[in-house]
Amino acid sequence: METRRYSLDTSENNRLIRIIRIVFGTLCVIVALFWLRFNFNSLKSDGALWITIILLAAFGVYQIFSGLGKTSKYLEIGAVDLVIRNRPIFSPVRLTSGDIEKIELFPLNIVFFLKSEKRLLLRFGTTYFETNEKIISEISSFAERNNIPVEVIEEKI
Repeated sequence: METRRYSLDTSENNRLIRIIRIVFGTLCVIVALFWLRFNFNSLKSDGALWITIILLAAFGVYQIFSGLGKTSKYLEIGAVDLVIRNRPIFSPVRLTSGDIEKIELFPLNIVFFLKSEKRLLLRFGTTYFETNEKIISEISSFAERNNIPVEVIEEKI
């Protein structure tokens, strides 16, 4: 079985948007460096300038990484393993079928109960409901192929 990849991002990621993110991030880093150079003597007395420069530089670096595709959130479903990246800053989590004790399926999230007594929560957005249904269907078939117990929980609002 081939690996299927599902995007968990709710924003557009076409080429123009990525270029704009890279340019904007680069401008933020340049402005932060300019402020650092221009106001170097006054930084000793004013802590607010340090905070501004650090936040502007960090935001710029994040935008550059986002434009390069390094912060995308996704779910990859293979034959015997899952790769989940649901936090853009952290590394993806790889789960094999042997690591998973049980899976609970909710309409807007999935909870993976691991044999190490930890839980991994995968939240969906409400924007692309059709994609959520495809992911839940794929997770159900993954669990069935690998003999993992699945519990479908319907939430009433």
